[in-house]
Amino acid sequence: MPKDGRKRSNIKYGMDVGVVLKEDQPTGYITYGKVQKILTNSPTHPHGIKVRLNTGEVGRVKEIL
Repeated sequence: MPKDGRKRSNIKYGMDVGVVLKEDQPTGYITYGKVQKILTNSPTHPHGIKVRLNTGEVGRVKEIL
């Protein structure tokens, strides 16, 4: 079973993840990359934990690879 992207404890620096960027929220398009920084401070978030990828893009985690 895949890990839940809504729990901060499941996400570590350098992990490969799929995120939905703010501008892609209407379509749900997923962008893939490595976690550079975890931006959400709370232990959970209903729409996914917000992270910054190595590319500098910011989005909410939908998949943990």
